[in-house]
Amino acid sequence: MKPGVRALGVAESYREDTSTLAGAVVRADRVVDGFVFEQCTVGGSDATASVIELIERLDRPDVRHVLLAGIAPAWYNLLDLHAIAEAVERPVLSVSFEESGGLEPALRDAFDGEALARRLETYRDQPPRRAVDLDDETVYVRAVGCSAEDAERVVRAFTPEGGRPEPLRVAREAARAADVFRRES
Repeated sequence: MKPGVRALGVAESYREDTSTLAGAVVRADRVVDGFVFEQCTVGGSDATASVIELIERLDRPDVRHVLLAGIAPAWYNLLDLHAIAEAVERPVLSVSFEESGGLEPALRDAFDGEALARRLETYRDQPPRRAVDLDDETVYVRAVGCSAEDAERVVRAFTPEGGRPEPLRVAREAARAADVFRRES
């Protein structure tokens, strides 16, 4: 992958009832090239719309890929990868960092009625996770808008070391810093 190719990493930090979403534009050569922030509700159902708003507000047509830290930020405020990819017209990859049997048992423990039904429908509509080995670590990737092979290539290209793609590492740090700033202001 060429060093100037850009990806947007989106990660979160949450406290109480609001989650801070941070977007970090990072080039394949690890140069950080921009930030954008948004919020979503902890335990709500607005994360997909918030991520779309974040990307649209960023207004960076040079960003070729969107990497999301997981699929259930802000206490199961599930992301719809298909809706995000359709809205932003570029590949969307959800990267998680732990092996899991899936979210259905946790969703059933946390929700019932219509809230559970909506979350299960969204969750079941997402593509399956696929393990990607990175040196001594494994990440789990869901991809919409590109093949599984292309998704693996993107994750590898943006992970120079360790097991966290650089756009997601930088976005996580930015979200944490913004969350602290917001609480202390």
